[in-house]
Amino acid sequence: MIVSKFGGTSVGSAKNINKVIEIISKKSKKTVVVVSAMSGITNLLIKASHHANTGSKDYIEIIKDIQKIHIDTVEELLDKSKQLTCNKFVMQQLNHLKDTLNGVYLLQDLSDKSAAKIVSTGEILSSHIIAEAMISKGLNACHKDSRELIRTDNNYKDANINFEVTYKNIHQYFSNNRENITVLPGFIASDDKNKTTTLGRGGSDFTAALIANAVNAEILEIWTDVSGMFTANPKLVKQAKPIKQITYQEAMELSHFGAKVIYPPTIQPVLEKKIPIAIKNTMAANDNGTLITESKNGSKSTVKGISHIENIALLTLEGNGMIGVPGISKRLFEALAQQNINIKFITQASSEHSICIAIDRMETDKAKIAVDNQFEFEILQHKVNPLVIENDLAIIALVGDNMKSHQGISGKMFSELGNNNVNIRAIAQGSTEKNISAVIAKKNVKKALNTLHAVFFENQIKQINLFVIGIGNVGGKLLEQIKQQQEYLMNHLHLNIRVIAISNSKKMLFNGEGIDLSDWGKQLSAKGEKADLDNFYKHVKKLNLRNSVFVDNTANDTVPLQYAKYLKDSVAVVACNKIACSSAFYNYKNLKYLSRKYNAPFLFETNVGAGLPIIDTLNNLIASGDEIIEIQAVLSGSLNFIFNNFDKDNSFYHVVKQAGVEGYTEPDPRIDLSGVDVMRKILILMRESGQHMELDDILNDSFLPKKSLEAESVPDFLESLKGQSKHFESLRKNAEAKNCRLKYVAEYKNGQAKVGLQHIAKDHPFYNLDGKDNIVLFYTNRYKDQPLIIKGAGAGADVTASGIFGDIIRTGSK
Repeated sequence: MIVSKFGGTSVGSAKNINKVIEIISKKSKKTVVVVSAMSGITNLLIKASHHANTGSKDYIEIIKDIQKIHIDTVEELLDKSKQLTCNKFVMQQLNHLKDTLNGVYLLQDLSDKSAAKIVSTGEILSSHIIAEAMISKGLNACHKDSRELIRTDNNYKDANINFEVTYKNIHQYFSNNRENITVLPGFIASDDKNKTTTLGRGGSDFTAALIANAVNAEILEIWTDVSGMFTANPKLVKQAKPIKQITYQEAMELSHFGAKVIYPPTIQPVLEKKIPIAIKNTMAANDNGTLITESKNGSKSTVKGISHIENIALLTLEGNGMIGVPGISKRLFEALAQQNINIKFITQASSEHSICIAIDRMETDKAKIAVDNQFEFEILQHKVNPLVIENDLAIIALVGDNMKSHQGISGKMFSELGNNNVNIRAIAQGSTEKNISAVIAKKNVKKALNTLHAVFFENQIKQINLFVIGIGNVGGKLLEQIKQQQEYLMNHLHLNIRVIAISNSKKMLFNGEGIDLSDWGKQLSAKGEKADLDNFYKHVKKLNLRNSVFVDNTANDTVPLQYAKYLKDSVAVVACNKIACSSAFYNYKNLKYLSRKYNAPFLFETNVGAGLPIIDTLNNLIASGDEIIEIQAVLSGSLNFIFNNFDKDNSFYHVVKQAGVEGYTEPDPRIDLSGVDVMRKILILMRESGQHMELDDILNDSFLPKKSLEAESVPDFLESLKGQSKHFESLRKNAEAKNCRLKYVAEYKNGQAKVGLQHIAKDHPFYNLDGKDNIVLFYTNRYKDQPLIIKGAGAGADVTASGIFGDIIRTGSK
């Protein structure tokens, strides 16, 4: 025999009930069908009870709503010839309901007995309608009232089962029953006086489990609106997948920690007989679902699922007077038990100085009063502190029978959470090692679940979430490169890179599931909100996604002021903006410190040399024990482009304009031509090599005339270049007379640094540096005679974007 239980959603409409009938019609064995009330009906009945009890006649309208739902369902399911009888039954039950509610209204007294009678109406109606629908479709079916089989005490709202009588009644009835299908209402029972009682939370599951035990069922099927138990809550973790098979113990652990598919206490009857449980989806009957059995059947999965409970409060009792004193725990738990407060989580320090427990947040007030009263004397003596309560918390749990035979599970769990700035308030693990639980902030639940799911279930695919500011030349190329490489990164590096937000100076756009990069410009224009750096940060913080990366593609001097906030939230920062690393030394060191403290990468390879691996090479030299003696470098691709193209046929002014058009200079070319940009770059290299220096410590031998240096705007500056053409011509002619080329060089030696225009002879490595290329010569203890040379394109949107992209990929290896 098969026992199949269908929940409220499964029988929530005529359409769904037809799905139930189709499922049952395919059974080749005798089947017992246990059904809940139609979806939403129980809530309406409770609401009606409340109205009647408080003297409101609104309960009458609710009865009408309930009537309409059921009559409409009957009309959709049954032929007209069968509707009359069924509707007559529905109206009889609703009249009984109305009489009961009228009594409650007149007395304004809702007893548990009346409440049970009222709320049972939903299952009575649904089971009768479904049985009639099956019969009308030619199935060999009948209806049986569960109240005639299941006997309880008179605790009407959460009755206790008389197992001996119940099992005897069920066994006798089904031994004599000849129909292939029997439909029963779940949740309801009766006492020894035949008064209606209810079975409390999970009552329909309990009904099904009791019947399965009594008839020694082959399997208990629980049909719901999800395809089994999942590795995590699919509403919070998009990559969650159904668990094919799981043990009773694993299912109980997952259900205790928030998996709503089954309620552990109600399925105890089937556990006693070791009857398998199948969790199936009524809306997708062909899906495999989850099979719950006693044995693992060879399963080697270490972690079976990740679950959580929200709205948790953490209670901490601590004090020096607790150490070595027997009975403290007993008194604490007794105080809570007397208030019917359920403890969900317990942990105690080995020093016995403190005990932490987690309870439902709604019960904190009475817990506080009960515990402080229990320890009133110790609190007055300052031996124990008053109970400390922390709210807005949640419990997350890893569950799996095989965890006990694998080392490092808890270490990996806590490490990944720490890497994503998820602070752990308390930890608990049983000696069976089937469950590792941690208390965290409620706001971090989604990030924690996704982080752990990626580690334990997603073949080590790491999701990186980007928040990009600056989508002009460089930023636009970056988005283009990401779109082009997304599939490759997923398949070869197991990186899932998503762009969650983009912003220019006017608008910003957020999409928590990732922005479609095929038309990001249109989306920004159509859906973007007003750009604001503070609001951008607030959005990032609210989304609270794992492996978040803030990307600064601007040359703006206000954006770097945001870096510290992101790093403190364990959000990585990738920047081509040089302002932060060339600002006051204290700020530079502080950002590096925050990066280490919060385990958030702070990467800025493109600050020097665009996509060239200059900073990475320098860091590797230092990390391996080498020491920088001297640096010679051409670090401005824009200046190199300008002086390589400045000749007798092309005026200095026109070459500067061309460099701007081609994207080689900053939007404000004064930054490049004044030498400030090169000063910042050599400063960053010096700092990365371990030197404590400020920008003002670098000597700048500017080649610009005074009038150009004093220009107050970009147009004024460009105009000054025209007026000072003779000055620039003289620079060129002097170099040509010496058979040299003009190069803007940065130098560091003996603790001193300078930048300026130099005449470069033909035998120098810089002489043949063409186009927009950069070159760096590192003289070190290991490279004394022949420097380590890095050379290549040092400007341009493509190469700069590729350098930023490289840094983004590096964040995925943290």
